[in-house]
Amino acid sequence: MKRFGLLLAGGIAAFILLSTIGPMVGLLVSVVLLYFIFKQFLKTKSIGGRIGLGIIGFIVLIASLHNVPAIIGIAAAYVLYLVYKKWNKSKVSKIIEADDPFSNFEKQWSELKQY
Repeated sequence: MKRFGLLLAGGIAAFILLSTIGPMVGLLVSVVLLYFIFKQFLKTKSIGGRIGLGIIGFIVLIASLHNVPAIIGIAAAYVLYLVYKKWNKSKVSKIIEADDPFSNFEKQWSELKQY
């Protein structure tokens, strides 16, 4: 039942991630543009250049606010990562417990070290 829940959560997260790829790319492009505009704004000495870059930066900022659904996509990517990590953790722990002949020895040794 635990695997089914992980599979269901991973499927939903993958669907949401795929549906928000467009806004994620738009947000990435607008953030990169804002970064370069800000760097040029700090380098510019003239008042007219600063005003122009400020107006362009404001327009790009408004465009980046349009891509707010990308945050949902980023959260879905994180959920997908957690599902992947949990899925592999349960698989690896079962393999280690089944194949490791020294696991019982290590448990008993740690118990002895406590005393």
